[in-house]
Amino acid sequence: MKPYAQRDDRGFLAEMIALTRHHLDACPEYSRIHPRWSDAGSVAELPYLHAGVFKHIVLRSSSEAGRVLESSSTTGNQPSRIVLDRSSSEHQQQSAQAILEDYLGPLRYPLLVLDQAASLRSRNVPARVAAAFSLQSLSTDMHFVLDDAGEIKREILDTADEFLVYGLTYLLWQNWRPTPDKRIHFVHSGGWKKMEALRIERVEFEQRLLDFSAPGSTVLDYYGLVEQPGVIYPLCRSGFRHVPVWADVLVRDPRSHALTEDAGQLQLMNTLARSAPYHSVLTEDVGCIKPGYCDCGRVGKRFELLGRLPQAELRGCANV
Repeated sequence: MKPYAQRDDRGFLAEMIALTRHHLDACPEYSRIHPRWSDAGSVAELPYLHAGVFKHIVLRSSSEAGRVLESSSTTGNQPSRIVLDRSSSEHQQQSAQAILEDYLGPLRYPLLVLDQAASLRSRNVPARVAAAFSLQSLSTDMHFVLDDAGEIKREILDTADEFLVYGLTYLLWQNWRPTPDKRIHFVHSGGWKKMEALRIERVEFEQRLLDFSAPGSTVLDYYGLVEQPGVIYPLCRSGFRHVPVWADVLVRDPRSHALTEDAGQLQLMNTLARSAPYHSVLTEDVGCIKPGYCDCGRVGKRFELLGRLPQAELRGCANV
């Protein structure tokens, strides 16, 4: 799977139309939300759900029991719950692997996850754990390295000279300690609301991680939604996020919901979601499409993530 190429837009639209009809036939709740939809002449005409819907109802288009992916939630707010069957999980794993490998390369290192092993015992799968497992195929072995007190089990660092490390952004800031003799490839997502409360900017955060580690260490930030598992948007060296060929991003005016060429509300789409109708989701995030060539060399659509809608409900910090 090559994530970044010139896409066949007509083929993508046909796949999304077929996927939408599948969900209308298989998910009664979804068909009640969009009872009159029948066809689309463009991706802009495809029906979508607001991300907040998944906090209030569990939508399902598959008879297979599968897993339930659950976001973290702020106090008093419901988490989003996303149903995953085996087929969708496999496709999403392949998607995340292809995207991350394009940025991280083919080499494999031990994966250290800044989380406690107790997280694996949750009845539903926390989104941050699913994010960690999306990196497993890029590793030689995997370790959950926080003990019950939230401290890193540093003896694991004695087992190799180079590591892949995943953590929520604020956990890396809070827990990671200097490893000047180790080359570390940090991958992080979510958790920015706590960093903003501390007035920590991205440049300061990344420089601290690099200063803590041996030369040759790297930091990769990515954006994603628990409502769109498997499709992630790393930040390229030019400061943009690129859309893989099996996905699309639209920008809508927050008031009229019409498409806009200015900054607006991001709508995320993908062709991987068969177990439930999370294939087209209107987010509470703000961004803008950036036309033209990117210096990083990746082709296809790219966008800039600008922040959150004013007064939008705070999302869980473990967005995938």
